[in-house]
Amino acid sequence: MKPDSSSVLNSRSRPRQHHSGGLVTPDWPAFSSHPLSALSLLGSQEDYRSEGKANESEEFGPVFTQEPEDVIFPLDSDEKKVAMHCEARGNPPPTYSWYINRTEVDADGDYRYSFIDGNLIITNGSETHDYGKYQCKAENSFGTVLSREALLQFAYLGAFSTKTRGGVSVREGQGVVLMCTPPAHSPEIIYSWVFNEFPSFVAEDSRRFISQDTGNLYISKVQPHDVGSYICLVKNTVTNARVLSPPTPLTLKTDGVMGEYEPKIEVHFPTSVLAAKGVTVRLECFALGNPVPTITWRKINGNIPKKARLRKSQAVLEIPNIQLEDSGTYECKAENPRGGTAFKGHLQVYTLPQWVRMINDTQMDSGEKLQWECKAMGRPRPTYRWLRNGLPLTSQGRVETLNGELTIHKVQQADSGMYQCVAENKYGAIYSNAELKILASAPVFVHNPVRVIATLGKDVSLECKPRASPKPRITWRRGDRRIQQNKRIMLLRNNTLRIVNSSRADEGNYVCRAENQLGSAEMTAILWVKEAMRVELSPSRVEVTVGESVVLSCKATHDTSLDVAFQWFFNQKPINFQQDGGHFEYIQTQSSTVDLMIRSILLKHAGKYGCRAQTSADSVFAEAELLVRGPPGPPGVVIVEEITDTTATLSWTRGLDNHSPISTYNLQARSPFSLGWQTVKTDPDPVTGDMESAMAVELNPWVEYEFRVVASNAIGTGDPSAPSRGVRTKEAVPSVAPANVSGGNGRRHELVISWEPVSEEFQNGEGFGYIVAFRANGSRGWKEKMVTSADSTTYKYRDETFPPLTPFEVKVGVYNNKGDGPFSKVVVIHSAEGEPREAPSDVKAYSISSTEIRITWKPPNPGPGKPRGYEVSLWKDSEQEESGKKQRTLKNETSMVLTGLEGNSMYHITVKGFNSIGQGPATAAVTARTRKAPPAQPPSSLMWIQEGNNVTLSWDPVKAKDNESDVIGYMVLLKQEGRGHNQVTRTINPSTILSLPEGGTYTIEVRALSEGGEGAVSSQVRLVTSSGKLEASVRAKSSQCSVHCLPQSLTWTALLLVLLVPSASW
Repeated sequence: MKPDSSSVLNSRSRPRQHHSGGLVTPDWPAFSSHPLSALSLLGSQEDYRSEGKANESEEFGPVFTQEPEDVIFPLDSDEKKVAMHCEARGNPPPTYSWYINRTEVDADGDYRYSFIDGNLIITNGSETHDYGKYQCKAENSFGTVLSREALLQFAYLGAFSTKTRGGVSVREGQGVVLMCTPPAHSPEIIYSWVFNEFPSFVAEDSRRFISQDTGNLYISKVQPHDVGSYICLVKNTVTNARVLSPPTPLTLKTDGVMGEYEPKIEVHFPTSVLAAKGVTVRLECFALGNPVPTITWRKINGNIPKKARLRKSQAVLEIPNIQLEDSGTYECKAENPRGGTAFKGHLQVYTLPQWVRMINDTQMDSGEKLQWECKAMGRPRPTYRWLRNGLPLTSQGRVETLNGELTIHKVQQADSGMYQCVAENKYGAIYSNAELKILASAPVFVHNPVRVIATLGKDVSLECKPRASPKPRITWRRGDRRIQQNKRIMLLRNNTLRIVNSSRADEGNYVCRAENQLGSAEMTAILWVKEAMRVELSPSRVEVTVGESVVLSCKATHDTSLDVAFQWFFNQKPINFQQDGGHFEYIQTQSSTVDLMIRSILLKHAGKYGCRAQTSADSVFAEAELLVRGPPGPPGVVIVEEITDTTATLSWTRGLDNHSPISTYNLQARSPFSLGWQTVKTDPDPVTGDMESAMAVELNPWVEYEFRVVASNAIGTGDPSAPSRGVRTKEAVPSVAPANVSGGNGRRHELVISWEPVSEEFQNGEGFGYIVAFRANGSRGWKEKMVTSADSTTYKYRDETFPPLTPFEVKVGVYNNKGDGPFSKVVVIHSAEGEPREAPSDVKAYSISSTEIRITWKPPNPGPGKPRGYEVSLWKDSEQEESGKKQRTLKNETSMVLTGLEGNSMYHITVKGFNSIGQGPATAAVTARTRKAPPAQPPSSLMWIQEGNNVTLSWDPVKAKDNESDVIGYMVLLKQEGRGHNQVTRTINPSTILSLPEGGTYTIEVRALSEGGEGAVSSQVRLVTSSGKLEASVRAKSSQCSVHCLPQSLTWTALLLVLLVPSASW
């Protein structure tokens, strides 16, 4: 096709799969509706095409929106109808027909078939009649397209034969294969085996394997516990239906045990395995043998993919998401001590065709040449065929087909229609669809007349782009005279009339005439020539400081008959006032003047600001420069020129001064020991703005530093430079001594010296350690010991010749590979006093109750080894001391109550002191017997009489059993609900008198008292009273659950409610 054709039919191919349309919005919407707008010039080819298929009235051929998918339909489904879906759009709306196995479906002749829109409904589908490949055909008056082929399958699972299966008898140690022989089924099924009875399933391991290819159960080496009945269970993967086979008995022969024999591979993958790219491949390999064989895998001439997994005791090699590079020969090997055997098979990965290049809808003039190419990739390599309106298209006459290329010479109206390129290999086919339209129409101008405004002295173009097919012949005239070309007036190849250096004399009407064999049409272009517009932008250059505001004013001088519109730019890009409204504001001051307000200016706002003024005749652009003074930008790359143990010489390059001279530089450093960036001292100090090098001083030796530089000016401090590379200062002798030297404690005859370790920041080099120096008070020479670990905090010196608490003078120094550093100040530390040396004295133990014993003692004599606490050991008469309980005092208490003991039991008790060094000797054991347990029977038969505010309470005496402590009295608890006060009364008699001080709700509980402690609590008595004098008395018994009411003749001043509630713990 010729690139300079004036016809609207050029460059009109578009993707069939993505039909879209819409008008392009101009950059300057203010002019698009102006009556004299140059943008409305002449109906353009692009305007015509942009309408595309967005125009609902446009007619076009069928486009599939839904194609049939593969279906697996369960035969036992309650829904008896199978639906194959197909939908296409088109104008006029398409009609549909269906094909099964390339034969058209006759819905009129077979009641089982019906159409709903484009969908095919099959009633009572059967595998015999309906299994196969289905294809949908959509057609309208513009052509026909065929859908992809979809496979319809039916899912079912038959029943096993009911015939009794014969038993299998083998020797112990022999291998066996139990056949499943599954029933008819579709599609795949899953196999498992039941042992003896459901649901006891056979567990797969290195000895037993269930093949999902054959369904058989393989036992490599039969053992006595394998004897039993085996049932094959199969499950349909679609319907989930399950069926069980008849049982197969497995027995052992009695004529001996099978000896060892070499492996025999009984089940394996095929010699050639085909797999689709992206699926999971399972390769099976299992062998019989005695001993049980071991299965191993390898890939010949390569490595097994890392994503591969071994399953079922290595009998299955599973490769997920198979790819082309996974193809190759795989080998499984079965081995045992008797020998080995192997099997090889080739895995080949195939891929369905995938489109690389597709064909698109195309509109052409008759007589032009059509060239389409489609291209797909796949393995095996796809082949191509072409369809026109659903029928095969082959090379003939003007039509040439070669692989994926289609050429039609001198297209004609009869060539219009729907075309399909089919790429296919033996694993599938894909379709690319496109519509070819051969247009034929007399010339038509969309816009007529057209008004064009030109600027005086500038060039102007009058376009002539009619809609026409075939391509029309174009002529121009002005008035009655045909326009002849000269130096100022030229007719371009695209039929545009161009006038150079336009003047007032060029104003007038220009007529374009288009003509082809189908007709002709004319379009009039009315040309006006106006004075050029001038634009003034002020100020043209302005300097401001960060944070200030400025106003730029743009004024246009233009022909008053034309409207003018403005647009502001920043560094050649339009300003978005909605997005940047926080800083920019558009202000319309007059019809021909606009202002740009820039508020709270930042450094990033420095640059070129442009104002574009545009009328329908002209467009003028003016620029102004805004300079922003602010803090300096970051300095350039920081380089460490020289490094010593305490200094670093740095250099850098100047950054932007942002229109205010740099006054000083600040050097900062960061190390693993600093809290972020810290300012360092410099030489010289200060570092002035004209310098690009300085020395950081007073650094720590043998520390890794990063450096950066920050610049300041009169406006403020700028952003820091990027950090330098990390450098380490050189080593030096340590200069910091350990702090907080102290000591004490330890075991007898030990001198313990401790200190705070020196931080790595101050170790100044490798080989750092400590020198511990000490001497007894009064002696002259120092003993020095080296501690080589930099993390050490303690040194222990032991000498049995010095007594406890001997004073020593101590100091701790430092050293590294460079030499010895300073010592700490001398401190006095005493040697350890040792563990307690004497046992406590005067130990006494006595029983408090049936569960408690109190023990007391006196501390040992004062001296070295003072106890910091005591440990009490306790064990029963029938136990060994080692199995007893131990309990320590919290501080230096000299008594303890031992709780949780058994009643009426003899206990042995010892006491020993301890401190941080260790334990002292124990006392001689003392004994104590716990008292008998208190009575388990609670007081019963509670009775009470209430007169006024007094309650007389009595109960049956409690009698202790032989193994219980004797009763020595009773305790009565009176509680008033809602008050924290409790009243406790003790009595030796089984009765007492209680006083109720005021109205309210009271509860009463009674317990027996004994040497063994408090007995069980009685039932709880609950009294509800109101204040006042009670004229009559009520006698009640706690074993009765009743409310006593007085006769009406009695005058009550109190209401008594007696309730019995379950006893509760105090």
